[in-house]
Amino acid sequence: MKTLLTLASLTAAAAALVVAAGPADAKDYRLGLITPPSHQWTITASEMAEALKEETNGDVNILIFPSGQLGNEAQMLQQLQTGALDFAFLTLGEFSNRDPNYGIFLAPYIVDDVAGARQLLQGETANKLLDQVDQFGLVGLGYGMAGMRQIVMADKIETVDDIAGKKVRTIPFAPELDFWKKLDAAPTPMPLPALYDAFANGQVDGMQIDFEGTWNSKYYDHAGTIIESNHMMFPMIAVASGRSWQQIPEGDRAKVDDAFAKFLDELVASYADIDADYLAKLKGTDVPVLTVDRAFFGDAIDDWYATWREKSPMLVDLEAEAETIKN
Repeated sequence: MKTLLTLASLTAAAAALVVAAGPADAKDYRLGLITPPSHQWTITASEMAEALKEETNGDVNILIFPSGQLGNEAQMLQQLQTGALDFAFLTLGEFSNRDPNYGIFLAPYIVDDVAGARQLLQGETANKLLDQVDQFGLVGLGYGMAGMRQIVMADKIETVDDIAGKKVRTIPFAPELDFWKKLDAAPTPMPLPALYDAFANGQVDGMQIDFEGTWNSKYYDHAGTIIESNHMMFPMIAVASGRSWQQIPEGDRAKVDDAFAKFLDELVASYADIDADYLAKLKGTDVPVLTVDRAFFGDAIDDWYATWREKSPMLVDLEAEAETIKN
């Protein structure tokens, strides 16, 4: 005997299916980044995703994949271009290797501090480059940054000559590699997850890093000197896949834009306190902290600018903006 369903029961069943399915336009999106869960980039991405989920009533649900779970930055860039990945927080390394103008933000001492970096990353030159990521099939959503760049070395360092010949971990970012070559060091790119063991066993003699990473990853355990140099900012660019972006309803795109702008600006601003907090913690260890300025690096910085003004024409524009900030 067949069971007969009443109109009421059919209506109730249909309603249950709608509730289970969630909003008709709801979709999960993926955001990839290389930093670990404890890093401020990952924390910011997670907080932003929660805010967006609430703002869009669950229609935009961004899932966060830290620690390079989706691959290295070159692989994530390819995924963004095909639409296999929707969003990412990326360093500018892969962009600089394709268009040298994206390397200008690593200009040594272009800004004095986080406040200067915040202004420069909201300036005309930065916004031009943000718009130009469409050449890579991407949509630019804004800039973040990590802390100002510092140096951690295994040996005792007193002068810049003590760095010559040392293997210094860097990212494969042409302007950064050139900076260390001009100091007669041996820049040694390697993935961040491999750095602790490499430093501990002597595969590298030091690193360019921030205070946050130095403390959280305990690189100071194997350090002979921490150099407080503040010699570079280290920007991050937040992007969306151009293909994925077109699939997001227009109203939700506006909310995504607003959320990225708000959280990225707060991220950059936060590093003034983050740097100060972690520097204080590091000064509480047994590792000596050497404070230096531009003069410490001798002629290397002027040589770097001479090279990169030729390679990256937009550097001159960025320098002009930076001068107005400093003045």
